[in-house]
Amino acid sequence: MEVLIGFFIAVAIGLSGVGGGTLTAPVLLLFLDVPVEIAVGTALLYAFFAKIPAGLVYLRQGQVDGRTLGYLLLGGLPAAAVGSLALSALKSERDLVLLVIGVTVLICALANLYLTLHKDFRPRVLHPVWLVLGAAFIGVEMGFSSAGAGALGTLLLLSGTRLSPKTVVGTDIWFGLGLGLVGGGLHAALGQVDPILLLKLGLGGLLGSWSGAFLAQYIAQRPFRLGLLCWLLFIGSHLVLKGVR
Repeated sequence: MEVLIGFFIAVAIGLSGVGGGTLTAPVLLLFLDVPVEIAVGTALLYAFFAKIPAGLVYLRQGQVDGRTLGYLLLGGLPAAAVGSLALSALKSERDLVLLVIGVTVLICALANLYLTLHKDFRPRVLHPVWLVLGAAFIGVEMGFSSAGAGALGTLLLLSGTRLSPKTVVGTDIWFGLGLGLVGGGLHAALGQVDPILLLKLGLGGLLGSWSGAFLAQYIAQRPFRLGLLCWLLFIGSHLVLKGVR
């Protein structure tokens, strides 16, 4: 089952571009009933390893802006540690954590919908301080829920910088790698990662990434992405309802 989950998540990432952490943790929580801290920690490391090949490609092509990435990491890395420690402290409050994760998934899905439906909005160049603060917010919620670096990071860069779309993607991938390394590493150090589950997800993800790359040549990305985002809205709402109840 875990291998299949890793496979389908990787295929969905390849076809939609939606981040691995946003997909993985809710699936582990709702379908495998994994403890919240284990689900988040495992999802963070799964997303980290899944992003490495793409990150190397963008780096080799020179599509990573080092200065902007530095601002993002300045705010995001310590915040990711704070979010991870906060989850560790609140892991016994399962309902509260489910509520926060559900709200985060909803925010990420709505941000992705905005990016998908409004590709022509005009960016405003933000002062670096706002980039640092925005990255800190993303880091906290990613460390706490494993979701957000892809959707919210991309939205921050597209709306607050003049970077080209490809450079935005490359820079955001490396931002997510940094957050995943710090947050996932801290979760692992706290014993909040299931290595067997991570291995099974990774095996399925390896197979799924190849399949997703193949299917992307024949399946239109936009309709699939919209359908997946609607599904994430449903999953996020379900997590919120479970937390409230």
